[in-house]
Amino acid sequence: MRRPLLIALTLLVGLSSKGVPAAPPGPDRMLAAPTAMFTEWQTRFGAPRPDFQALRTFAALPPLLEFYDGRPVRTADQWQERRAELRRLLCEYFLGSPPDHVPQLKGVKILAETREGSSISRHIELTFATTPEVAMTIEILSPEGPGPFPVLFTQTNHRRWGLIALARGYMACIYPGADIDDQSDKFLTVYPDCDWARLLRRAWTASRALDYVLTLPETDRQRVAITGHSRNGKQSLIAGAMDERFTAVISSSSGVGGAVAYRFGSERAFDESVEFMTRNRTTGSWFSQRLRWFTGRENKLPTDNHALLGLIAPRHCLISTAHNDGCDQTFSAEQSYLAAREAYRFLERPEALRILWRPGGHETCAQVIEAYLDWCDFAFGRSPTGLPEVLIHHFDWEVWRSRPQPAPPASGADVRRRIAWGLGEEPPRQTTPGGTYGSGAAHVAEMLDRGQSNDKLGRVAVNFGEYVAGDLYYPKNAKGPLPVVIWLHPYSYNLGYNGAYMVGPRIQQFLPQKGVAVLAFDQIGFGSRLHEATGFYDRYPRWSRMGKMVRDIRAAVDLLTLAGQPDDLRRPEDKLKDLPPIDAKRIYLLGYSLGGRVALHAAALDARVAGVACFAGFTPMRTDTDAKPTGGLRQFWQWHALQPQLGLFHGRESELPYDFDDLLRLVAPRPCLVVSPQHDRDADPADVNRLIDSVRSAWNEDGAAKNLTYQTPDDYSRFQADQQEVFWKWFETTMQSTHP
Repeated sequence: MRRPLLIALTLLVGLSSKGVPAAPPGPDRMLAAPTAMFTEWQTRFGAPRPDFQALRTFAALPPLLEFYDGRPVRTADQWQERRAELRRLLCEYFLGSPPDHVPQLKGVKILAETREGSSISRHIELTFATTPEVAMTIEILSPEGPGPFPVLFTQTNHRRWGLIALARGYMACIYPGADIDDQSDKFLTVYPDCDWARLLRRAWTASRALDYVLTLPETDRQRVAITGHSRNGKQSLIAGAMDERFTAVISSSSGVGGAVAYRFGSERAFDESVEFMTRNRTTGSWFSQRLRWFTGRENKLPTDNHALLGLIAPRHCLISTAHNDGCDQTFSAEQSYLAAREAYRFLERPEALRILWRPGGHETCAQVIEAYLDWCDFAFGRSPTGLPEVLIHHFDWEVWRSRPQPAPPASGADVRRRIAWGLGEEPPRQTTPGGTYGSGAAHVAEMLDRGQSNDKLGRVAVNFGEYVAGDLYYPKNAKGPLPVVIWLHPYSYNLGYNGAYMVGPRIQQFLPQKGVAVLAFDQIGFGSRLHEATGFYDRYPRWSRMGKMVRDIRAAVDLLTLAGQPDDLRRPEDKLKDLPPIDAKRIYLLGYSLGGRVALHAAALDARVAGVACFAGFTPMRTDTDAKPTGGLRQFWQWHALQPQLGLFHGRESELPYDFDDLLRLVAPRPCLVVSPQHDRDADPADVNRLIDSVRSAWNEDGAAKNLTYQTPDDYSRFQADQQEVFWKWFETTMQSTHP
């Protein structure tokens, strides 16, 4: 299994532990630091800086059935024109461009032939009429007989996938487009002026192998599939998008750059990001370095990776992803699927596009590959059985709206009542002390890379509230009751509180080094609780997921408050003997992105919270309209289905019953840190500044303004090693001033 934490640490060699260094000032500067790869690319190809002011802003995925200039696609001819535009945009911003001309196949030489049972393996050298000539080797696995046989293309490291295909009556072409056998580099010397990234080059190499395979009499030319996993899944989508002779595509855990869009797979999801993909020594050659300009400005990309799916339409395409795949995001993959589904519906082939959900992580097994071939059988008419459409995250707000909902309170109603309306009608609740029964299983913790105890760091698995599993990390051999930080994660759907692609240690590793305990748990709909959110509004039609998130924090505080009591005050069922001593008066909340939003709600409503830190957590709701670059409040009431109640004020956001100034006023006079990066694409900096100014005025009246710390770093939204240091400095100062 691919280990996200190990990868994140080993691939980040060469980057300081502080993360991305500051870039030179300027309103349109690149928000990521230049790298040697970027500088070399820019020197070679002289690419100008994008005009971000001129580029359109798309918070959601740009519609496939709409030209970049806004014209709708209504006819078949317009769709062909749009396809050409999509291909041009993908090449210009993501992939680079392949050679203008395809070289002729000049020579074919069989290097080795092996017959085993009723099958044949041939290793073949293909020579192309380039200057100088280029030769590459492929392997053809074929059943005996005249055919015609359907064909499965895959890469050298997936040769055993080809063996399964062979057993199913397929011809398999194993082409050299993998890390262990990448012969696409041979074409670099032939086309020195060609600006094409590695994965496009590998996909182009697959097409050169296809040139030969289509000459074989035993080939079924109408039934040719290409597949691959992870980075090979990315290049399989690219190959299918660029070469219509591939009649089916199976993309396995392709992640960002594949089926996952850059808009949704980013730092705010603890996922592969534009910055990571273009800086890392391994991934930096996969895509065009032009992408690096769009670090933190992903919403300015004229299209996104769903365009690959659009270019494959109406041919058969299967997106495969695992529920807890550290290299793939279920939400992001589903968003790409839904966007591409519009093109498939337009072309009257909706059944030709599907998502296959797998349990587990990034790994595959024979059962999975058999399922891929089942899909090929359906695509090629060998089986009538396709796949049903299964969606994990999709939320039909109109259905929710059709059910009776509590009326919004009057503007003059008590602020807590107004906030409670925004969280939905809370169902009955009883306080529970929690315990260790029901804590996360060891194999799940291993899959989600939750870490293990060592001689300095302790980890206790706990369960609290309504059967919520979490982990308490603490410094071993610490003296005295420990302050505790409850960590609230961003939109990291697959791995929850841990995340995958980060710079430096996780927060639950960092703070215990400073003598602070950390309680971390997956919020509903994320990580180990991914499926708990499915059907939530069928079970609780008048509540909200945000309300459940806030309630879980309250239960976590219950747990920690109990843990801070002397042993003689605990009830017999409070089986918390393994917890370290906790200071119940020093329970703080720390949240990033989604977690910051949840943290402010919870801190406002629970006076037991001693203080709260919010990183890139909000923009004022009353001004967050559809016209904003953020995309408006739709991301909360529809995309992520967090607060459907907010959708009732769509188009009249200024009338919302409450906003973040109300939350911050309730937090006062407790310590509060708000960090709002100047280039956070989920926020309007001017609106945030105005809201903070109004809150400061109110806090001044109460003499608590000194407890509100507001920072606006010249940065984009991320939470890595340097942001952890920012939190620690604030927390340390707060501890010294409020808990001497």
